[in-house]
Amino acid sequence: MSDSELNTPPSLYAAREPIFPKKVYGKFRNLKWLIMIVALGIYYITPWIRWDRGPSLPDQAVLIDLASRRFYFLWIEIWPHEFYFVAGLLVMAGLGLFLFTSALGRVWCGYACPQTVWTDLFILVERWIEGDRNARLRLHRQKKWDFTKVRMRLTKWVSWFLIALATGGAWVFYFTDAPTLLGNLLHGTAHPVAYTTILVLTGTTFFFGGFAREQICIYACPWPRIQAAMIDEDTLTVAYRDWRGEPRGKLHKGVVSPDNGDCIDCMACVNVCPMGIDIRHGQQMECITCALCIDACDEVMDKIGKPRGLIDYIALTDETNERAGMDPKPIWKHVLRPRTILYTTLWSIVGILLVVALFIRSDIEMTVAPVRNPTYVTLSDGSIRNVYEIRLLNKHGEDRPFRVTVKGDPSVRLQLEGSPYETVTVPADSTYLVRTYVVAPPGSVPAESERVDIRIWAEDITSGERAYKDTIFNGRAN
Repeated sequence: MSDSELNTPPSLYAAREPIFPKKVYGKFRNLKWLIMIVALGIYYITPWIRWDRGPSLPDQAVLIDLASRRFYFLWIEIWPHEFYFVAGLLVMAGLGLFLFTSALGRVWCGYACPQTVWTDLFILVERWIEGDRNARLRLHRQKKWDFTKVRMRLTKWVSWFLIALATGGAWVFYFTDAPTLLGNLLHGTAHPVAYTTILVLTGTTFFFGGFAREQICIYACPWPRIQAAMIDEDTLTVAYRDWRGEPRGKLHKGVVSPDNGDCIDCMACVNVCPMGIDIRHGQQMECITCALCIDACDEVMDKIGKPRGLIDYIALTDETNERAGMDPKPIWKHVLRPRTILYTTLWSIVGILLVVALFIRSDIEMTVAPVRNPTYVTLSDGSIRNVYEIRLLNKHGEDRPFRVTVKGDPSVRLQLEGSPYETVTVPADSTYLVRTYVVAPPGSVPAESERVDIRIWAEDITSGERAYKDTIFNGRAN
């Protein structure tokens, strides 16, 4: 060895070795296919569902209308000041993630996470074009880029790009009318923001699902580090029954030696793992509990005449019981325990509160802002006038007449600017700002006070719904 080689420090970086999961059959793989189809179907189809809300409102069932600062979901319309509904849904999503993790480990990551769903789809396309695991490995290790390799890679990359383009395109349809935007995109007349968003999402989907894959789960996602706080010894996770499988040994003439365990070291569990780990080494941060290793192992156990469950969903308490020769706990005892009951209770409470708030909210609202410059005006007859800016909110799909009144001394008068009456027409599904004058005649305000509490009412004449705001009347009328 030369002096230069001896003085060269060792490299601390190891290049990533791509993972090529093998095709597997079984109930968990079928469940993943089902969830993938449902999730992708919801994502791609939802923007095209129509919902008739009337002539002046959008007819898209799910729409995040940033221009009008509105969120539409079927018959529900969320206004900016009602963001607590969105916050409540985020709280429910967090509690739901805690609940599923405490009961079944990283089941969200293994089945429903967008990174998992799109990676599964990209791997499926890759398998259709390049073949199963061994064929893809040979193609990857082939140094020469002949016509076959170039053709397969280009076909795969173009397919990935089209999926990524559809993904980015579907996302922007949630923020404006989908048919209109599609036409504008095809004719090149859409807003540059739409093209930029599609380009960014297409690039990230293409890279994350096609090339980064498990690296996103291991290095970019924080959940693997957080999940340790969410699980305990009763959490069901994918694990290897080493007390049954060890010591490992190969088949001899198709028979497992009685001196060995049930594991024949076939590597089936490793070959199907999308994270490239060996579950037989115990629990690992990289494991997303997708359970494909269970399907692969069960298939091998069937072939060699051994009972299923060498790799299975089990808990640490099950391991202790089984090693001692006892039966494992029933699944319901793992799922129903104080932690999961607490999460379920909190999740239900937040959900019930949101539903109650949704049904008791009014279709009319108002805000009252006193004009402070000047605070009040003394008129020639000694009366005191205060000015207020009132915003009336009409959530109905048609114009509605509103009557604005003030509660208090009958002698106190209220007048709307530009109208000789107490009524004003508020346009459909919008807010309307009206300047309002409240006048107190001499003697109506107590001499010892310069600030009096008053209440201003707004009534929808059509429906009879009412809203009010308490405010302050300033000045002393002598």
